[in-house]
Amino acid sequence: MQNYLETAVAALVAAAVALVLVELVHRLTRRFGRRSLLMTELTEHAHRPFQVAGTVLAVQFAVRFSTGYAVGEGWRRLLLHLLILGVIATTAWLVASLLIVVEDTALARFRVDVPDNRHARRVRTQVVMLRRLTIAVIVILTVGVMLMTFPSVRGIGAGVLTSAGVVGVVAALAAQSLLGNVFAGLQLAFSDAVRLDDVVVVEGEWGRIEELTLSYVVVQIWDDRRLILPTSYFTSKPFQNWTRTEAAVLGTAEFDVDWAVPVQAMREELRRLVEGTELWDGRVCVLQVTDATGGTVKLRALVSAADAGSLWDLRCLVREHLVAWIRDTRPTAMPRVRTELGDASSDLPWQWVQPRRPTRRRSDTEAPDDARVFGGSDDGDARSEAFVGPEESRP
Repeated sequence: MQNYLETAVAALVAAAVALVLVELVHRLTRRFGRRSLLMTELTEHAHRPFQVAGTVLAVQFAVRFSTGYAVGEGWRRLLLHLLILGVIATTAWLVASLLIVVEDTALARFRVDVPDNRHARRVRTQVVMLRRLTIAVIVILTVGVMLMTFPSVRGIGAGVLTSAGVVGVVAALAAQSLLGNVFAGLQLAFSDAVRLDDVVVVEGEWGRIEELTLSYVVVQIWDDRRLILPTSYFTSKPFQNWTRTEAAVLGTAEFDVDWAVPVQAMREELRRLVEGTELWDGRVCVLQVTDATGGTVKLRALVSAADAGSLWDLRCLVREHLVAWIRDTRPTAMPRVRTELGDASSDLPWQWVQPRRPTRRRSDTEAPDDARVFGGSDDGDARSEAFVGPEESRP
């Protein structure tokens, strides 16, 4: 009875000593590491797993060295086995905590709440994916090591290895889709094709990447719905990424109007509208006639904004304002269906009215800046160079 009491006292003393030592290390680290972000994160997030791991390890050593009187006893083997399993589990918890602290410290260096956060979002995506993979690997290794502490499992290991080839083939076929998504997730994390908070258009839906895992991607649609897609979707099907290089984007608003529309006056009204709203980023404001068939003229207003959300509101504002402008100030420009009754030779006075004075037509070089997409401004010249290949050398 006295031996059991000594063992219990030894275990309690070892646990107390371990807790005191861990607390001492914690206080010293917190005191001398105030100016270090890494040390601060360690004191906050790794303190508890360090306590548990140190205590279990100390108790395991105390029990092992204080139970020499019970060597060969079943209860001693069982107790030591349980303590070893606890040491393995708590050590894995401590290692995972340390890795998470390192990852959080790395993420803190890259801010995503700034306008130009493309590089930060890329790093954040990679770190998050690595964190998930790291935790999964640690859990698998921990479970494997714990199972190997059982003699029966070690005995089965030899037989398992002999059939590993067949089992591997069967497992690969069964988990083909899962493994494909995992590898696709790793490819997305390091290929920079899509990142967290990227604005994308997939399956006809416009939204942003809210969550990116090894097996699926969550797209937050503009109306707060969530579209869940497998990661393999983004490596096997085309999709639009509006923020891959920068957040600023272009958008259009199209109008079908009558041939009587005063294009230049409408162009000036568009310019006046965008210059009076904070939604416009000042880069592109163009109105062009893109088609003139079927009895109507198609006008396209091309505008730019700093981000996709502002662009959506700006396009809606342009449509609403120009529709009201045509209705109130240029009603003759509204789409109409004409029916002409009269002489087929068109020589009746009401069928043809000779203009009082000829209208001087602009030449191509006199097109205003807000009538040109490729040229007319610094942004337009840059866009023109991007869509025109290098000039061929002439002899």
